[in-house]
Amino acid sequence: MIHVEGLTKYYGSHAAIRDLAFRIERGEVIGFLGLNGAGKSTTLKILGCVLLPTSGRVVIDGYDAVSHPHEVRQRIGFLPDTPPLYDEMEVGEFLAFVARLRGVPSREVSARVAEAEEKTGLREVDEVPISSLSHGYRQRVGVAQALVHRPALLILDEPSSGLDPRQIVEMRALIRGLKGAHTVLVSSHILSEISHTCDRLLVIKDGELVAQGTEEALGQRLGGGGGFIEVEVRGERERVLAALGGVGPVRVLGEADGVVTLRVDAPAELRPRVAQAVVGAGLELLRLDRGAERLESLFLRLTQGPEVTAS
Repeated sequence: MIHVEGLTKYYGSHAAIRDLAFRIERGEVIGFLGLNGAGKSTTLKILGCVLLPTSGRVVIDGYDAVSHPHEVRQRIGFLPDTPPLYDEMEVGEFLAFVARLRGVPSREVSARVAEAEEKTGLREVDEVPISSLSHGYRQRVGVAQALVHRPALLILDEPSSGLDPRQIVEMRALIRGLKGAHTVLVSSHILSEISHTCDRLLVIKDGELVAQGTEEALGQRLGGGGGFIEVEVRGERERVLAALGGVGPVRVLGEADGVVTLRVDAPAELRPRVAQAVVGAGLELLRLDRGAERLESLFLRLTQGPEVTAS
């Protein structure tokens, strides 16, 4: 669906993005991550044919985004970080207007609007002026205008921005429901939502792509090949550390009432060895879990540490 090679964009002498290269297959949901100013929005705007690149190539659904922008725009739905809404219009009226702009035949407009409202939970506000909608509903209208013409590719820039916890869960379910029928590229600062909804991750830092792959693959690469083991042991801290030191690097996560919680940087298959080490030292093993590095931790390590690539 998307093939990017050597993508670069300069603003004057400043390179917002440099030499980006990645592929996105049909039907995937991809999370696009980076700190503020990393180049996410610039990249998404180029993919959405809003900006021209300085150099490089973008091919979407077989069409070059520079030489055939009209064909590309027909195949994408774009939600920028600020939804492009007309406050004076009612929800259904606005979506019908967008559908016509997108080239939907007149005889199909009503059905397409109903379909988009159904997917985004907007049926009950079809005749409500956009100006009177809550922030959460405005975000939904933004998603609806992006998919009303049934695009092959959806580009969503911060779709969960400013939503309350209930609305975030609803947006998560909405994005999940789009998988398969659409290819989705979503940028968000709410990393838990990326973790719950996306198949793979692209991580950008200072305008350069520093990692791409599944969350699990990136965690394994950064963790040395297999995550970690979390352990709760009743006993003296020094004895616990001595018992587990031979298994792998150990970090104390907490200590209270004679119970020490630790992280052992070792693959999950070494759990029996961890258990044997604890019991063999005469200590009481209370809990032994296979750990998985949270996306928040991965993100900070990728954007602040050395570069890494996973497939």
